[in-house]
Amino acid sequence: MTNYTLVPLRKIGTSTTKFCRSAALCIALAHLTMTDAHAVAFRLPNQDPEAIARGNAFAATADNPSAIYYNPAGITQLDGHHFTLGLYLVSAGTEFESSSGLKARTDTTFQPVPQLYYVYSPEESRFSYGLGVYAPYGLSLDWGDNNPFRTLAQNGQIVYATINPVVAYQVHRTLSIAIGPTINYSKAELERGIGVFPGDQFRFKGDGIDYGFNAGLFWHPHEKWAFGLNYRYATEIKYKGDSEASPFFPPTSSSGSVRFPQFAVAGVSFRPTENWNLEVNIDWTDWDNVNEIVFRDTSFGDIPFPLNYTSSFMYQFGVTRKLPNDFFVSAGYFFSENSSPEEFFNPIVPDSDLHLGSFGFGRRGERWNWAFAYHFGYNPGRDINNGTLADGTYKTLNHGFNLSATLKF
Repeated sequence: MTNYTLVPLRKIGTSTTKFCRSAALCIALAHLTMTDAHAVAFRLPNQDPEAIARGNAFAATADNPSAIYYNPAGITQLDGHHFTLGLYLVSAGTEFESSSGLKARTDTTFQPVPQLYYVYSPEESRFSYGLGVYAPYGLSLDWGDNNPFRTLAQNGQIVYATINPVVAYQVHRTLSIAIGPTINYSKAELERGIGVFPGDQFRFKGDGIDYGFNAGLFWHPHEKWAFGLNYRYATEIKYKGDSEASPFFPPTSSSGSVRFPQFAVAGVSFRPTENWNLEVNIDWTDWDNVNEIVFRDTSFGDIPFPLNYTSSFMYQFGVTRKLPNDFFVSAGYFFSENSSPEEFFNPIVPDSDLHLGSFGFGRRGERWNWAFAYHFGYNPGRDINNGTLADGTYKTLNHGFNLSATLKF
């Protein structure tokens, strides 16, 4: 981590003032990537209750409109019109304790994330069309203003919303492919202490837009076996906005560039009978491609800051049992590898290995489907010793709920 010293204001001249403002701004923006995911850096893989209940092992099932996210080739399994509205509620729970006994805890207020999907498959056509609006990255984390590492992290929020139209084509009755562009808007806010006086604070607000694509393949060669592949291209958001070091300096124009990595998912579904569906997925994220944040301040120019994330995997397993009267129940588990090296660890992204368990239930009727899911994420403690105020133990317990309803016509 960067070491720095702030001197009393009475000793700051004009050129030094410019440098201090720029330095404080750059140090703060070095940690712009904030989330509550804790084990997938700033990815948010939970996009539908039927999938969440199965530990997000859904790429080789992909038989509802959320396939637009999980594997868009799967929408060829749907007939007519399907319109889904969903709401994901997540609570970020992380506790910190230093070797000297200092403690901090994140705000555990539930945060809402809406989801919308629409699919249309015309009769006697090999084409299917879909539109998804969802948040594949983001959320927020708030440690409060008086935590033991306030000059490293107080609170931050990143909103990343994607509009994703897709087109899927049934090459053969057992094989479908799909592709579609992603239009991605993101807004970021960051607050952290400066370290001169109690209550001083650095704030940044900015937003940006970028474009990418996602693609999928769905192969169902046998009634008992299905295979799925999903790929999402990397994007880079260039945030433009304002920053302020309160109470020292007025707002100034600033910007930061954050890369959101590519990822790929492969899944296998086994259906021993028509009432059972078991699936295993491997989900890879190219965090190696997220090496630094490039920041530009109007008074100081371009400055890179290292993140040096490492690529990681999520190992996902899920099972669904059909019940009488169109009801179903599901359960799942997945393990998510840590992506943040200890040397570059920062509490605003308290990344760690995470165990996630889930269950859910729902009903698929003639005109309406509905589903509910709950999941938790748990890590008993990650010890950090990188020579900064962040040194200590971080324990994680997250809770999430997702509810959706689908109209078919």
